[in-house]
Amino acid sequence: MRIVKKLVGPIESFSTNGRPFFLEEKMPSLQKAHQRIIFSLLFCLLLSCEHLGAKMIEKNAYDFEFKDLSTQNPLPLNEFKGKVMLIVNTASRCGFTPQYAELEALYQTYKDKGFVVIGVPSNDFGGQEPGDEPEVAEFCQVNYGVTFPMTTKEVVKGKKAHPFYLWAKKEKGGFSAPKWNFHKYLIDKKGNIIDYFYSTTSPQSKRLINEIEKALIKK
Repeated sequence: MRIVKKLVGPIESFSTNGRPFFLEEKMPSLQKAHQRIIFSLLFCLLLSCEHLGAKMIEKNAYDFEFKDLSTQNPLPLNEFKGKVMLIVNTASRCGFTPQYAELEALYQTYKDKGFVVIGVPSNDFGGQEPGDEPEVAEFCQVNYGVTFPMTTKEVVKGKKAHPFYLWAKKEKGGFSAPKWNFHKYLIDKKGNIIDYFYSTTSPQSKRLINEIEKALIKK
């Protein structure tokens, strides 16, 4: 092993085979390696922060807004914060349309305890809600005396569904999405989905009522 010194030019270092290597020639590759490591660490850190941030701003039902059927004014769901909500996509010409009466009875029974039904008219299934908003409002009032909040007509299935329904499907999976009119989502006092109920589940069913009562008790 030998040391070679030069007054001018690159500084040489030790070599085990008698041939000097130059630190200056090695430095660029070392710097690139260090940069790659640093960039990799920063990238991992950014991914971690993004994942943490996504969890911190996780959505609930209060992040969504409809429009009131009669006034067309905004109907944000955070207006019902602290209440148990039953959100139902409805239709006027469906075999399940008589559920309007059961929904109204359910609303009257529990509204003073912090419960609300929200009807969402939709023409998605069988074209069974063809009327415009005034016609839908009149139908509900005249035939079933509906007093619970109703929204304007909305799309509730597919990629163009209202954002609430896209969120609900993402939260509970594809099987939770409406398959027909009068599909029901039960939302707790914190805006989270408790469960969903298919069209065939009556608003007066013991299963649904038990879930509503349990949700009303919780703080």
